[in-house]
Amino acid sequence: MNIVLGRFQPFHKGHALLLNAALELGPTIIAIGSSEAEPSLNNPWSAEERKQMISSWLKGRDADIVLIPDINDPPNWVEHAKSYHGEGTLVTSDESTKELYEAAGFPVTWVDLMNRESYEGWRVRVTLKMLSTVYEVDAQREVMSASIPEEVVNWLIENDALHRLYSMSQGLEHAG
Repeated sequence: MNIVLGRFQPFHKGHALLLNAALELGPTIIAIGSSEAEPSLNNPWSAEERKQMISSWLKGRDADIVLIPDINDPPNWVEHAKSYHGEGTLVTSDESTKELYEAAGFPVTWVDLMNRESYEGWRVRVTLKMLSTVYEVDAQREVMSASIPEEVVNWLIENDALHRLYSMSQGLEHAG
């Protein structure tokens, strides 16, 4: 069994590339981390919403999704996470996750991502925060499509999942 970990805030094209690599290797468990996180600009979508985003992209491919609450204790993370995702091979493009799992004796498959910096979650969230003030759906769709798979763009629009970023940022200092 392959294991892919992430917060998926939101699910973007970097995640899709990683999951496609894992799915090519066989059945995959997608482990959504920080499942208990309170809503914030760093964690704007609930674990259930992230699961829905991923499910919209999967379209029946061979993967199960599990939710893992964070324990904020890296040395004990792998043992904690294993109780949710079980044994298998970690498939990752994140160096610190790779090191944690290797130290715990897990086999690891490394995936090199081209343009990794373009697919960093914080960059995608900042873009979505700016888009949260735009009400023209075609404009939202065009901008989001650069970094988010079409199925997830549709999910974000259909579930009005952008505008909360605007309300979450109220009272924060704005650039400009």
